[in-house]
Amino acid sequence: MMIVDKALEQRHREGRPIRVGIVGAGFMARGVVLQITTAVKGMVVVAVANRTIETARRAFTEAGVEKVATVETVSQLERAIEAGVPAVTDDPLLLCRAGGIDCIVEITGTIEYAARVALEAFEHRKHVVLMNPEVDGTVGPILKTYADRAGVIMTTADGDQPGVMMNLYRFVKGIGVKPVLVGNIKGLHDPYRNPTTQAEFARKWGQNPYMVTSFADGTKVTFENAIVANGTGMRVGRRGMFGPTVPAGTPIQNVVDQYPLDALIEGPGVVDYVVGAMPGPGIFVLGTHDHPQQRHYLSLYKLGDGPLYCFHTPYHLCHFEVPNTVARAVLLGDATMAPLGAPCVEVVTTAKIDLKAGEIIDGLGGYMTYGLGENAPLARAENLLPIGLAEGCRLKRPVAKDAVLTFDDVEIPPGRLADQLWREQMQRFFPEFISTDQGLAKV
Repeated sequence: MMIVDKALEQRHREGRPIRVGIVGAGFMARGVVLQITTAVKGMVVVAVANRTIETARRAFTEAGVEKVATVETVSQLERAIEAGVPAVTDDPLLLCRAGGIDCIVEITGTIEYAARVALEAFEHRKHVVLMNPEVDGTVGPILKTYADRAGVIMTTADGDQPGVMMNLYRFVKGIGVKPVLVGNIKGLHDPYRNPTTQAEFARKWGQNPYMVTSFADGTKVTFENAIVANGTGMRVGRRGMFGPTVPAGTPIQNVVDQYPLDALIEGPGVVDYVVGAMPGPGIFVLGTHDHPQQRHYLSLYKLGDGPLYCFHTPYHLCHFEVPNTVARAVLLGDATMAPLGAPCVEVVTTAKIDLKAGEIIDGLGGYMTYGLGENAPLARAENLLPIGLAEGCRLKRPVAKDAVLTFDDVEIPPGRLADQLWREQMQRFFPEFISTDQGLAKV
Protein backbone atom coordinates (compact mmCIF):
# COMPACT_ATOMS: atom_id res chain seq x y z
CA MET A 1 0.00 0.00 0.00
CA MET A 2 2.40 2.64 -1.25
CA ILE A 3 -0.08 5.52 -0.86
CA VAL A 4 -1.15 4.44 2.62
CA ASP A 5 2.35 4.39 4.09
CA LYS A 6 3.04 7.97 3.02
CA ALA A 7 -0.33 9.15 4.34
CA LEU A 8 0.31 7.50 7.71
CA GLU A 9 3.78 9.03 7.89
CA GLN A 10 2.16 12.43 7.36
CA ARG A 11 -0.33 11.82 10.19
CA HIS A 12 2.55 10.75 12.42
CA ARG A 13 4.55 13.90 11.69
CA GLU A 14 1.50 16.04 12.40
CA GLY A 15 0.82 14.25 15.69
CA ARG A 16 -2.67 13.27 14.47
CA PRO A 17 -2.73 9.47 14.53
CA ILE A 18 -5.79 7.57 13.37
CA ARG A 19 -7.54 6.43 16.55
CA VAL A 20 -8.80 2.88 16.47
CA GLY A 21 -11.18 0.98 18.73
CA ILE A 22 -10.98 -2.83 18.68
CA VAL A 23 -14.02 -4.98 19.48
CA GLY A 24 -12.90 -8.46 20.46
CA ALA A 25 -9.71 -9.64 22.16
CA GLY A 26 -9.25 -13.14 20.80
CA PHE A 27 -6.23 -14.54 19.01
CA MET A 28 -6.59 -12.40 15.88
CA ALA A 29 -7.69 -9.24 17.68
CA ARG A 30 -4.66 -9.36 19.95
CA GLY A 31 -2.51 -9.64 16.85
CA VAL A 32 -4.06 -6.46 15.44
CA VAL A 33 -3.38 -4.56 18.67
CA LEU A 34 0.20 -5.84 18.63
CA GLN A 35 0.72 -4.82 15.01
CA ILE A 36 -0.66 -1.29 15.32
CA THR A 37 1.12 -0.66 18.62
CA THR A 38 4.55 -1.91 17.60
CA ALA A 39 4.78 -1.42 13.85
CA VAL A 40 2.45 1.30 12.54
CA LYS A 41 3.24 4.97 12.82
CA GLY A 42 0.35 7.37 12.45
CA MET A 43 -2.18 5.01 14.08
CA VAL A 44 -2.98 4.09 17.67
CA VAL A 45 -5.31 1.67 19.44
CA VAL A 46 -7.14 3.78 22.01
CA ALA A 47 -9.52 1.13 23.36
CA VAL A 48 -10.32 -2.58 23.34
CA ALA A 49 -13.76 -3.94 24.21
CA ASN A 50 -14.24 -7.57 25.17
CA ARG A 51 -16.76 -9.54 27.21
CA THR A 52 -14.02 -10.28 29.73
CA ILE A 53 -12.00 -7.24 30.83
CA GLU A 54 -8.91 -9.25 31.68
CA THR A 55 -8.68 -10.60 28.12
CA ALA A 56 -9.04 -7.08 26.76
CA ARG A 57 -6.22 -5.97 29.05
CA ARG A 58 -4.12 -8.91 27.82
CA ALA A 59 -4.27 -7.48 24.28
CA PHE A 60 -2.41 -4.38 25.47
CA THR A 61 -0.06 -6.30 27.78
CA GLU A 62 1.08 -8.55 24.92
CA ALA A 63 1.81 -5.37 22.93
CA GLY A 64 4.00 -4.02 25.75
CA VAL A 65 1.45 -1.52 27.11
CA GLU A 66 1.12 -1.70 30.89
CA LYS A 67 -0.78 1.46 31.82
CA VAL A 68 -4.40 0.80 30.89
CA ALA A 69 -7.63 2.36 32.20
CA THR A 70 -10.80 0.36 32.80
CA VAL A 71 -13.84 2.42 31.75
CA GLU A 72 -17.56 1.98 32.24
CA THR A 73 -19.03 5.12 30.63
CA VAL A 74 -18.56 7.15 27.47
CA SER A 75 -17.25 10.10 29.44
CA GLN A 76 -14.64 7.94 31.18
CA LEU A 77 -13.52 6.58 27.83
CA GLU A 78 -13.31 10.05 26.29
CA ARG A 79 -11.21 11.30 29.21
CA ALA A 80 -8.84 8.34 28.82
CA ILE A 81 -8.46 9.04 25.09
CA GLU A 82 -7.83 12.73 25.78
CA ALA A 83 -5.15 11.78 28.33
CA GLY A 84 -3.52 9.31 25.93
CA VAL A 85 -4.22 6.32 28.16
CA PRO A 86 -5.44 3.14 26.40
CA ALA A 87 -8.76 1.89 27.76
CA VAL A 88 -10.51 -1.44 28.19
CA THR A 89 -14.20 -2.12 28.71
CA ASP A 90 -16.74 -4.93 28.50
CA ASP A 91 -19.19 -2.67 26.61
CA PRO A 92 -18.36 -2.31 22.91
CA LEU A 93 -21.05 0.32 22.43
CA LEU A 94 -18.92 2.76 24.44
CA LEU A 95 -16.34 2.64 21.64
CA CYS A 96 -19.04 3.27 19.06
CA ARG A 97 -20.42 6.29 20.93
CA ALA A 98 -17.27 7.97 22.21
CA GLY A 99 -15.66 10.95 20.55
CA GLY A 100 -11.98 10.56 19.72
CA ILE A 101 -12.31 7.27 17.83
CA ASP A 102 -12.13 7.28 14.03
CA CYS A 103 -12.65 3.61 13.21
CA ILE A 104 -14.02 0.46 14.83
CA VAL A 105 -12.38 -2.87 13.95
CA GLU A 106 -14.82 -5.71 14.71
CA ILE A 107 -13.08 -9.08 15.24
CA THR A 108 -15.43 -11.36 17.16
CA GLY A 109 -16.68 -13.89 14.60
CA THR A 110 -20.18 -13.32 15.98
CA ILE A 111 -23.28 -12.25 14.06
CA GLU A 112 -25.87 -10.88 16.50
CA TYR A 113 -23.28 -9.08 18.63
CA ALA A 114 -21.27 -7.78 15.66
CA ALA A 115 -24.35 -6.47 13.85
CA ARG A 116 -25.33 -4.44 16.90
CA VAL A 117 -21.82 -2.98 17.13
CA ALA A 118 -21.77 -2.06 13.45
CA LEU A 119 -25.14 -0.31 13.56
CA GLU A 120 -24.14 1.68 16.64
CA ALA A 121 -20.85 2.70 15.02
CA PHE A 122 -22.63 3.86 11.87
CA GLU A 123 -25.11 5.87 13.94
CA HIS A 124 -22.15 7.75 15.45
CA ARG A 125 -20.44 8.26 12.08
CA LYS A 126 -17.58 5.83 12.59
CA HIS A 127 -15.97 3.72 9.89
CA VAL A 128 -16.15 -0.03 10.49
CA VAL A 129 -13.61 -2.67 9.45
CA LEU A 130 -15.09 -6.17 9.63
CA MET A 131 -12.60 -8.95 10.21
CA ASN A 132 -15.76 -11.01 10.39
CA PRO A 133 -17.00 -12.73 7.21
CA GLU A 134 -19.75 -14.41 9.23
CA VAL A 135 -21.72 -11.21 9.85
CA ASP A 136 -20.74 -9.80 6.46
CA GLY A 137 -21.94 -12.93 4.67
CA THR A 138 -25.24 -12.97 6.55
CA VAL A 139 -26.38 -9.34 6.74
CA GLY A 140 -23.53 -7.43 5.09
CA PRO A 141 -25.60 -5.98 2.23
CA ILE A 142 -28.11 -4.33 4.57
CA LEU A 143 -25.36 -3.16 6.94
CA LYS A 144 -23.71 -1.52 3.93
CA THR A 145 -26.88 0.48 3.28
CA TYR A 146 -26.73 1.81 6.86
CA ALA A 147 -23.07 2.74 6.38
CA ASP A 148 -23.89 4.55 3.15
CA ARG A 149 -26.66 6.53 4.82
CA ALA A 150 -24.23 7.59 7.54
CA GLY A 151 -21.57 8.56 5.00
CA VAL A 152 -18.97 6.15 6.39
CA ILE A 153 -17.03 3.16 5.12
CA MET A 154 -17.87 -0.45 5.92
CA THR A 155 -15.19 -2.80 4.65
CA THR A 156 -13.68 -6.26 4.79
CA ALA A 157 -10.10 -6.34 6.07
CA ASP A 158 -6.90 -6.61 4.06
CA GLY A 159 -4.89 -9.65 5.11
CA ASP A 160 -7.85 -11.95 5.63
CA GLN A 161 -8.27 -14.07 2.51
CA PRO A 162 -11.33 -12.21 1.14
CA GLY A 163 -9.45 -8.91 1.28
CA VAL A 164 -6.40 -10.42 -0.41
CA MET A 165 -8.66 -11.98 -3.05
CA MET A 166 -10.31 -8.65 -3.72
CA ASN A 167 -7.00 -6.81 -3.96
CA LEU A 168 -5.77 -9.30 -6.56
CA TYR A 169 -9.13 -9.17 -8.39
CA ARG A 170 -8.83 -5.40 -8.60
CA PHE A 171 -5.25 -5.67 -9.87
CA VAL A 172 -6.14 -8.24 -12.54
CA LYS A 173 -9.16 -6.24 -13.67
CA GLY A 174 -7.04 -3.09 -13.65
CA ILE A 175 -4.56 -4.46 -16.19
CA GLY A 176 -7.34 -5.34 -18.60
CA VAL A 177 -7.64 -9.05 -17.86
CA LYS A 178 -11.21 -10.22 -17.15
CA PRO A 179 -11.39 -12.14 -13.85
CA VAL A 180 -13.56 -15.25 -14.24
CA LEU A 181 -12.69 -17.13 -11.03
CA VAL A 182 -11.54 -15.88 -7.65
CA GLY A 183 -10.33 -18.68 -5.44
CA ASN A 184 -9.01 -19.80 -2.07
CA ILE A 185 -6.21 -22.35 -1.63
CA LYS A 186 -6.97 -24.73 1.25
CA GLY A 187 -4.99 -27.50 2.90
CA LEU A 188 -7.99 -29.38 4.35
CA HIS A 189 -11.70 -29.68 3.74
CA ASP A 190 -13.76 -32.21 5.70
CA PRO A 191 -17.37 -31.16 6.41
CA TYR A 192 -17.66 -33.63 9.29
CA ARG A 193 -14.90 -32.20 11.49
CA ASN A 194 -16.06 -30.94 14.90
CA PRO A 195 -14.61 -29.22 17.98
CA THR A 196 -13.51 -32.57 19.42
CA THR A 197 -11.53 -33.59 16.34
CA GLN A 198 -9.96 -30.12 16.13
CA ALA A 199 -9.26 -29.64 19.85
CA GLU A 200 -5.55 -30.48 19.70
CA PHE A 201 -4.87 -28.17 16.74
CA ALA A 202 -6.76 -25.38 18.50
CA ARG A 203 -4.78 -25.92 21.70
CA LYS A 204 -1.47 -25.87 19.83
CA TRP A 205 -2.17 -22.49 18.26
CA GLY A 206 -4.13 -20.93 21.11
CA GLN A 207 -7.33 -20.70 19.09
CA ASN A 208 -11.01 -21.45 19.67
CA PRO A 209 -11.93 -25.06 18.70
CA TYR A 210 -15.20 -23.90 17.13
CA MET A 211 -13.40 -21.34 15.00
CA VAL A 212 -10.80 -23.92 13.95
CA THR A 213 -13.60 -26.35 13.07
CA SER A 214 -15.26 -23.75 10.85
CA PHE A 215 -11.99 -23.61 8.88
CA ALA A 216 -11.85 -27.40 8.52
CA ASP A 217 -15.51 -28.11 7.74
CA GLY A 218 -15.71 -25.54 4.94
CA THR A 219 -18.02 -23.05 6.62
CA LYS A 220 -15.34 -20.37 6.91
CA VAL A 221 -14.13 -20.61 3.32
CA THR A 222 -17.75 -20.51 2.17
CA PHE A 223 -18.41 -17.31 4.12
CA GLU A 224 -15.19 -15.84 2.74
CA ASN A 225 -16.10 -16.69 -0.83
CA ALA A 226 -19.68 -15.50 -0.35
CA ILE A 227 -18.55 -12.03 0.60
CA VAL A 228 -16.15 -11.97 -2.36
CA ALA A 229 -19.09 -12.85 -4.59
CA ASN A 230 -21.15 -10.10 -2.98
CA GLY A 231 -18.30 -7.65 -3.53
CA THR A 232 -17.67 -8.57 -7.18
CA GLY A 233 -21.05 -9.68 -8.52
CA MET A 234 -19.82 -13.25 -8.99
CA ARG A 235 -21.66 -16.46 -8.10
CA VAL A 236 -20.97 -20.11 -7.26
CA GLY A 237 -20.78 -22.58 -10.16
CA ARG A 238 -22.88 -25.05 -8.19
CA ARG A 239 -24.12 -25.54 -4.63
CA GLY A 240 -21.05 -26.01 -2.44
CA MET A 241 -18.69 -24.81 -5.21
CA PHE A 242 -16.55 -27.11 -7.36
CA GLY A 243 -13.74 -27.37 -4.78
CA PRO A 244 -11.41 -29.80 -6.55
CA THR A 245 -8.83 -31.73 -4.53
CA VAL A 246 -5.43 -32.12 -6.18
CA PRO A 247 -2.27 -33.98 -5.10
CA ALA A 248 -0.55 -32.14 -2.27
CA GLY A 249 1.96 -29.62 -3.55
CA THR A 250 0.43 -29.21 -7.03
CA PRO A 251 1.42 -25.75 -8.33
CA ILE A 252 -1.64 -23.51 -8.52
CA GLN A 253 -0.91 -22.85 -12.21
CA ASN A 254 -1.58 -26.56 -12.86
CA VAL A 255 -5.06 -26.43 -11.30
CA VAL A 256 -6.62 -24.36 -14.09
CA ASP A 257 -8.06 -27.37 -15.92
CA GLN A 258 -9.82 -28.64 -12.77
CA TYR A 259 -12.69 -26.20 -13.37
CA PRO A 260 -15.28 -26.42 -16.18
CA LEU A 261 -14.33 -23.66 -18.61
CA ASP A 262 -17.91 -22.90 -19.70
CA ALA A 263 -19.00 -22.27 -16.11
CA LEU A 264 -16.23 -19.69 -15.70
CA ILE A 265 -16.47 -17.70 -18.89
CA GLU A 266 -20.27 -17.61 -19.21
CA GLY A 267 -21.81 -15.05 -16.87
CA PRO A 268 -20.21 -12.93 -14.17
CA GLY A 269 -17.54 -15.44 -13.08
CA VAL A 270 -17.40 -17.68 -10.02
CA VAL A 271 -15.89 -17.89 -6.57
CA ASP A 272 -14.37 -21.24 -5.63
CA TYR A 273 -11.51 -23.02 -3.85
CA VAL A 274 -9.01 -25.82 -4.31
CA VAL A 275 -7.63 -28.29 -1.75
CA GLY A 276 -3.99 -29.35 -1.80
CA ALA A 277 -2.45 -26.85 -4.22
CA MET A 278 0.57 -24.68 -3.53
CA PRO A 279 1.31 -22.08 -2.44
CA GLY A 280 -1.01 -22.55 0.51
CA PRO A 281 -2.69 -20.80 2.16
CA GLY A 282 -2.67 -18.31 -0.70
CA ILE A 283 -5.32 -17.15 -3.11
CA PHE A 284 -5.64 -17.02 -6.89
CA VAL A 285 -7.53 -15.38 -9.73
CA LEU A 286 -8.14 -16.90 -13.15
CA GLY A 287 -8.68 -14.42 -15.96
CA THR A 288 -9.14 -14.22 -19.72
CA HIS A 289 -8.13 -11.73 -22.39
CA ASP A 290 -9.76 -11.17 -25.79
CA HIS A 291 -6.97 -9.30 -27.55
CA PRO A 292 -4.58 -11.61 -29.51
CA GLN A 293 -1.58 -9.31 -29.15
CA GLN A 294 -2.10 -8.97 -25.40
CA ARG A 295 -2.36 -12.75 -25.17
CA HIS A 296 1.02 -12.91 -26.93
CA TYR A 297 2.47 -10.57 -24.28
CA LEU A 298 0.97 -12.65 -21.45
CA SER A 299 2.60 -15.75 -22.92
CA LEU A 300 5.91 -13.89 -23.14
CA TYR A 301 5.56 -12.97 -19.46
CA LYS A 302 5.25 -16.69 -18.57
CA LEU A 303 1.52 -16.76 -17.84
CA GLY A 304 0.89 -19.43 -20.46
CA ASP A 305 -1.08 -19.57 -23.68
CA GLY A 306 -4.57 -19.15 -22.19
CA PRO A 307 -7.45 -19.08 -22.44
CA LEU A 308 -7.17 -18.92 -18.63
CA TYR A 309 -4.32 -17.00 -17.02
CA CYS A 310 -3.48 -17.70 -13.40
CA PHE A 311 -2.50 -14.92 -10.98
CA HIS A 312 -1.82 -15.74 -7.34
CA THR A 313 -0.76 -14.28 -4.02
CA PRO A 314 1.26 -16.87 -2.06
CA TYR A 315 0.17 -15.80 1.43
CA HIS A 316 -2.37 -13.92 3.47
CA LEU A 317 -1.01 -12.22 6.55
CA CYS A 318 -4.23 -11.55 8.47
CA HIS A 319 -3.57 -9.11 11.31
CA PHE A 320 -0.40 -7.67 9.75
CA GLU A 321 -2.42 -6.04 6.97
CA VAL A 322 -5.47 -4.80 8.90
CA PRO A 323 -3.93 -1.34 9.54
CA ASN A 324 -3.85 -0.82 5.77
CA THR A 325 -7.63 -1.25 5.70
CA VAL A 326 -8.12 1.23 8.52
CA ALA A 327 -5.97 3.80 6.72
CA ARG A 328 -7.70 3.23 3.39
CA ALA A 329 -11.10 3.78 4.99
CA VAL A 330 -10.24 6.78 7.17
CA LEU A 331 -7.79 8.63 4.91
CA LEU A 332 -8.89 7.66 1.40
CA GLY A 333 -12.55 6.68 1.73
CA ASP A 334 -11.69 3.37 0.03
CA ALA A 335 -13.20 0.07 1.10
CA THR A 336 -11.02 -2.98 0.58
CA MET A 337 -14.26 -4.77 -0.22
CA ALA A 338 -17.93 -4.27 0.53
CA PRO A 339 -21.20 -5.64 -0.89
CA LEU A 340 -22.15 -4.11 -4.23
CA GLY A 341 -25.87 -4.38 -3.53
CA ALA A 342 -28.09 -7.44 -3.42
CA PRO A 343 -26.61 -10.66 -2.03
CA CYS A 344 -25.15 -12.84 -4.80
CA VAL A 345 -24.21 -15.88 -2.71
CA GLU A 346 -25.55 -17.09 0.64
CA VAL A 347 -24.13 -19.62 3.09
CA VAL A 348 -26.89 -22.14 3.76
CA THR A 349 -27.27 -24.55 6.66
CA THR A 350 -26.43 -28.22 6.02
CA ALA A 351 -26.74 -31.10 8.47
CA LYS A 352 -23.37 -32.48 9.63
CA ILE A 353 -25.12 -35.41 11.33
CA ASP A 354 -28.67 -36.77 11.41
CA LEU A 355 -30.59 -34.09 13.30
CA LYS A 356 -33.59 -34.86 15.53
CA ALA A 357 -36.80 -32.96 16.09
CA GLY A 358 -36.61 -30.77 19.19
CA GLU A 359 -32.84 -30.28 19.11
CA ILE A 360 -31.37 -26.78 19.33
CA ILE A 361 -28.84 -26.04 16.59
CA ASP A 362 -25.40 -25.20 17.93
CA GLY A 363 -23.00 -22.53 16.65
CA LEU A 364 -20.77 -22.18 13.62
CA GLY A 365 -17.99 -24.75 13.59
CA GLY A 366 -19.97 -26.96 15.93
CA TYR A 367 -21.19 -30.53 15.94
CA MET A 368 -24.45 -30.22 14.02
CA THR A 369 -24.13 -28.17 10.83
CA TYR A 370 -21.78 -26.89 8.15
CA GLY A 371 -22.22 -24.20 5.52
CA LEU A 372 -22.58 -24.56 1.75
CA GLY A 373 -22.54 -21.71 -0.76
CA GLU A 374 -25.64 -21.22 -2.88
CA ASN A 375 -26.60 -18.48 -5.31
CA ALA A 376 -28.93 -16.14 -3.48
CA PRO A 377 -31.88 -16.21 -5.93
CA LEU A 378 -32.02 -20.02 -5.74
CA ALA A 379 -31.54 -20.00 -1.96
CA ARG A 380 -34.55 -17.72 -1.65
CA ALA A 381 -36.66 -19.66 -4.13
CA GLU A 382 -36.06 -22.77 -1.98
CA ASN A 383 -36.46 -20.87 1.33
CA LEU A 384 -33.09 -22.17 2.57
CA LEU A 385 -31.93 -21.30 6.09
CA PRO A 386 -28.80 -19.11 6.22
CA ILE A 387 -26.30 -20.70 8.59
CA GLY A 388 -25.69 -17.28 10.12
CA LEU A 389 -29.24 -17.45 11.52
CA ALA A 390 -29.25 -21.15 12.43
CA GLU A 391 -27.71 -21.08 15.91
CA GLY A 392 -30.37 -21.33 18.59
CA CYS A 393 -33.11 -22.47 16.21
CA ARG A 394 -35.22 -25.44 17.36
CA LEU A 395 -35.77 -28.24 14.86
CA LYS A 396 -39.42 -28.94 14.15
CA ARG A 397 -38.69 -32.25 12.41
CA PRO A 398 -35.78 -34.61 11.70
CA VAL A 399 -33.25 -33.62 9.05
CA ALA A 400 -30.96 -36.21 7.44
CA LYS A 401 -27.19 -35.86 7.35
CA ASP A 402 -26.04 -33.66 4.42
CA ALA A 403 -29.55 -32.33 3.77
CA VAL A 404 -29.92 -28.56 3.45
CA LEU A 405 -32.24 -26.98 6.00
CA THR A 406 -35.09 -24.63 5.16
CA PHE A 407 -36.92 -22.11 7.31
CA ASP A 408 -39.79 -24.61 7.44
CA ASP A 409 -37.56 -27.04 9.35
CA VAL A 410 -36.99 -24.75 12.34
CA GLU A 411 -38.48 -22.42 14.89
CA ILE A 412 -36.53 -19.15 15.08
CA PRO A 413 -35.90 -17.62 18.53
CA PRO A 414 -37.83 -14.36 18.94
CA GLY A 415 -36.36 -10.87 19.19
CA ARG A 416 -33.02 -11.29 17.44
CA LEU A 417 -31.51 -8.30 15.63
CA ALA A 418 -29.87 -10.52 13.01
CA ASP A 419 -33.25 -11.92 11.92
CA GLN A 420 -34.70 -8.42 11.73
CA LEU A 421 -31.79 -7.21 9.60
CA TRP A 422 -31.92 -10.26 7.38
CA ARG A 423 -35.64 -9.75 6.68
CA GLU A 424 -34.98 -6.08 5.94
CA GLN A 425 -32.19 -7.14 3.60
CA MET A 426 -34.48 -9.51 1.73
CA GLN A 427 -37.29 -6.98 1.47
CA ARG A 428 -34.88 -4.42 0.04
CA PHE A 429 -33.09 -6.64 -2.45
CA PHE A 430 -35.64 -9.36 -3.24
CA PRO A 431 -38.97 -7.48 -3.53
CA GLU A 432 -40.54 -10.44 -5.33
CA PHE A 433 -40.75 -12.16 -1.93
CA ILE A 434 -42.66 -11.15 1.17
CA SER A 435 -41.27 -11.70 4.64
CA THR A 436 -42.82 -14.10 7.13
CA ASP A 437 -41.68 -15.23 10.55
CA GLN A 438 -40.34 -18.36 8.89
CA GLY A 439 -38.38 -16.90 5.97
CA LEU A 440 -39.77 -15.59 2.71
CA ALA A 441 -42.73 -16.50 0.55
CA LYS A 442 -43.03 -15.88 -3.17
CA VAL A 443 -45.48 -13.11 -4.05
